[in-house]
Amino acid sequence: MFKHVLVPTDGSPLSDTAVTRSIAFAKEIGARLIFFYSQPDFPMPIYGEGALIDPTTPEQFARSAEQEARHILDRAKAEADAANVPASTDSQISGTPYEAIIAAAERHGCDLIFMASHGRRGIAGLLLGSEAQRVLTHSKTPVLVYR
Repeated sequence: MFKHVLVPTDGSPLSDTAVTRSIAFAKEIGARLIFFYSQPDFPMPIYGEGALIDPTTPEQFARSAEQEARHILDRAKAEADAANVPASTDSQISGTPYEAIIAAAERHGCDLIFMASHGRRGIAGLLLGSEAQRVLTHSKTPVLVYR
């Protein structure tokens, strides 16, 4: 049924658990995986009274974000390789991770998005939002949410 699964990951413990579960899932159904990391965009500095000045240049920020992405994605790929599950990786810079996740699924022709959710409810869910909820709301690709 599902043959090409996108697995967004951010390196958090819950996301790492979802990576492990997605590998077992892919192995069982004979699917291949693509691990995806949405790199943060350089935050625009806000100047004014009491503003904090960040000495990081956009180039330094991009280099650091790329290293973090590579670290997270390499770890996920190594776990899939150890389980003999075909996998590849992708990363994209985006200020809106849910849009980058949906675009990656479309770009790679994925037929399922397998992602973690922290399951925030109430005020925390309202204030912090949920990337999984946004993906569920906007994606035309089926989404399996792991909690």
